[in-house]
Amino acid sequence: MPQAFEFKTAVPWGRSFAEYRAFFALDELAPGAKVLDCGAGPSSFSMEATEQGFSVCAADPLYSVSAARIARRIEEVRPTMLASIRQARARFVWDHYGTPEKQEAVRLAAMQRFLADFGSRRRSAQYVAASLPSLPFRDQTFDLALSSHFLLLYSKQFDLAFHLDAVHELLRVARSLRIFPLLDLDGRRSQHLEPLRQALATNGFDSEVVRVDYEFQKGGNEMLRIEPRAQ
Repeated sequence: MPQAFEFKTAVPWGRSFAEYRAFFALDELAPGAKVLDCGAGPSSFSMEATEQGFSVCAADPLYSVSAARIARRIEEVRPTMLASIRQARARFVWDHYGTPEKQEAVRLAAMQRFLADFGSRRRSAQYVAASLPSLPFRDQTFDLALSSHFLLLYSKQFDLAFHLDAVHELLRVARSLRIFPLLDLDGRRSQHLEPLRQALATNGFDSEVVRVDYEFQKGGNEMLRIEPRAQ
């Protein structure tokens, strides 16, 4: 089996608006919708989406430090990320990115866009230093919350209790939630997925596994959509 990714906690590694749109099937999202990107890290989604007329707040504990410190942290993890992708290459679909080096270039471009924007807007409401499972937002502040490459992906690092608390907190501050991917770092369906869905059903939420038009991790072409059950 290809080498697993071994991280003790989430690492800062950014994605773009185009990737988010594919992860979460956002083509139908109406301009003006209020979106929370929680655990956003150094992604350029917030900046690019705002330019296209969406109202996006990015939240991450990473935002408590300067752009320069985030840039240094990215450079610290960059060699490990590229080496891990190369070693586990057989676990990925390369139709879109082509090679590990080209995939890294896409990530770095997104992170450079983020760093430029964050450096000028760090103190604005667009970037909030916050972490799950406790967020500094009022109930139902957002129309939609997104969790990209955090919840479920880090299933070994964060237990089911954390996932339950985190998801309920996101559903407190947003009317609906989408999570991508549903695989863990080993490329397996997260062990927390079904227990999480069962708990949500008990607490009045409907969840649906939705296939999306994106696959990098083999089998990682699904998101979880969660909404309150219709009365």
